[in-house]
Amino acid sequence: MKSPICSRPFSTPVTRRDFLCGLGASLGAAAMTDLFAKEAVAKVGPLAPRAPMLPAKAKSVIMLFMEGGPGQMDTFDPKPHLRRLHKKDSTLTKPGDPFKFFVGSPFDSRKVGQSGIEMSDQWQYLADPEVADELCNYRGCQAESVNHPEALFHMNTGSRLGSDPALGAWATYGLGSMNQNLPGYVVMTELAMPQGGAGNWSNGFLPAHYQGTRLRPTGSPILDLKSQPNKSRAHQRRAIDELAFLNEKHAAEHPEHKELAARMESYELAYRMQMEVPDVIDLKSEPEYIREMYGMNQKETSEFGRQCLMARRLVEQGVRFVQIFSGGWDSHDYLEQGHSSRIRSVDKPMAALIKDLKQRGMLEDTLVIWTGEFGRTADNNKRGGVYSLGRDHNANAMTMLLAGAGVKKGEIVGATNELGTEAVDVVHPIRDLHVTLLHLLGLDDNKLTYLHGGRYKQLSQFGGQIIPELLA
Repeated sequence: MKSPICSRPFSTPVTRRDFLCGLGASLGAAAMTDLFAKEAVAKVGPLAPRAPMLPAKAKSVIMLFMEGGPGQMDTFDPKPHLRRLHKKDSTLTKPGDPFKFFVGSPFDSRKVGQSGIEMSDQWQYLADPEVADELCNYRGCQAESVNHPEALFHMNTGSRLGSDPALGAWATYGLGSMNQNLPGYVVMTELAMPQGGAGNWSNGFLPAHYQGTRLRPTGSPILDLKSQPNKSRAHQRRAIDELAFLNEKHAAEHPEHKELAARMESYELAYRMQMEVPDVIDLKSEPEYIREMYGMNQKETSEFGRQCLMARRLVEQGVRFVQIFSGGWDSHDYLEQGHSSRIRSVDKPMAALIKDLKQRGMLEDTLVIWTGEFGRTADNNKRGGVYSLGRDHNANAMTMLLAGAGVKKGEIVGATNELGTEAVDVVHPIRDLHVTLLHLLGLDDNKLTYLHGGRYKQLSQFGGQIIPELLA
């Protein structure tokens, strides 16, 4: 007679492996595991802070995402040779191609700070030595797709399909949140929703507790944040308790519905958020000089500045991962107008964020990242015989900035070729960047896994390596 789970006959001595196999498959063990899990959640909550797997440099992350793909040669990777080729027929596809021409950057560049890090002359506030010498410019990362939604999903979730957990979801899954009255993962959008929408901050196959909470750009950041005038806190508490009683009864009868536990926890979190969120998002309590430093008194910088200041306040209150999406970087035409406008809108708030974190002693354990989903080409198409002064999408080269916890200061890491079309030094795929970010948070990508679809899955999909050149 064979065991229905293990392959050894009952008549032979039971090995340790078979014993554990049978025990793990038994109904009693499954019920016991489920009971322990429920008790643990009831005691500490799914977002309770957890110890890192490794010595951690960063406690929290602020990710500034420039949706559309900034031109590396127009921001932080100047290419003088490309400027000399401006409007000449491109040789990147075939010699003398009449349909493509080189596009030199419309901006001058210079070295700034004590470190001499390079950036275009459009960056005025980021060029302040107090800020510039905190930056690490990484030029060696390569994407895999030149399609906006796929590339956005890949940079944000590690998958081009858009159904996997976001980087912020993995971080909160591994470490929890430092404030049980606020979401562990918060998202803000500046101009509009990014392509792919909420799939960029999804919990994917992780429990629903880890999905990003989006703060609305206009009106109340969170709907129904204030109770109705005719309902007191005590009334709300009784209503949630009654609902929890009914939900727990239903959950006991249908343990296969795992989403119900997350929904119940969301009600509790919403109740707690009503007390704490209003104070966190009330920027009027900030001194006027801080609001001015972030550019909140200027039309061009007010929105991104408000969100950067809110990001600092959220991290200060224990939120683990904050992400801000700034759109409008997809400059196929009118490169000079488009990029100069977008740079002006984020320059002052970004510099203020780094200065503010530094002055408060928070930059030591807060990792700030500035990136897009891919880079841009060195040439563009002629359209109807007219020069199209912009750039196409490029997955082979891009530039990004890192600052704060555990990364090098005032350094350029990696390089692209003389036209900026391909990374040639310290070249790494996005999965290696993700592994490095997790490492700075004290998480091991190979151990931060979740059983789904019959296998243990991880952010990097199938493993990656740390980029040591980025680490201080």
